[in-house]
Amino acid sequence: MTRSQILIAMGVTAVILLIVAKVWLAISPTDHLRAQWQPDKLAIGAVLGLGITAASALVYRLWPAYRQSADVYLGLVLNPLTYPDILWLGLLPGLSEEFLFRGVMLPALGFNFTGLILSSLCFGVLHLSGNNQWPYVIWATLVGLALGYSALATGNLLVPILAHILTNLVSSFTWKMGNPSNLSA
Repeated sequence: MTRSQILIAMGVTAVILLIVAKVWLAISPTDHLRAQWQPDKLAIGAVLGLGITAASALVYRLWPAYRQSADVYLGLVLNPLTYPDILWLGLLPGLSEEFLFRGVMLPALGFNFTGLILSSLCFGVLHLSGNNQWPYVIWATLVGLALGYSALATGNLLVPILAHILTNLVSSFTWKMGNPSNLSA
């Protein structure tokens, strides 16, 4: 895919996820989790995002199947993008995916362990981009559990939003900088 196609796909996907969330709320009006601006929640989100990024780097080094799966997924998305484009890769999925999966789906399925498991599985499957991408799906599901748990524990959507955005930004910049084919991009 070209840079323009990736950027358009990210934008369209974000809009679709937001529409799904809004339709879900219209069909089944439930209290959704809201993002509330609280400095302590910003700190929790930042620490969680950096923790997920560090865990991802460790899993990347230790689990060859995940490394291969991540390289395929990230290569598909990141190779065509320039460094400034990565800001969109942090913001669009971080906002739209968190609003749907943690803001709407988690409370609708039950703001509890069952809702956490189901919404995290759906989040993981969203990251399936091919038959050999199951290690990446497993990782995304585990990340979904961490993000969902942070929403349950804090009652604030700001925490998983910030963690997701930060994870995407740091991981994407790190991967792109470490991939020799991207050093001139």
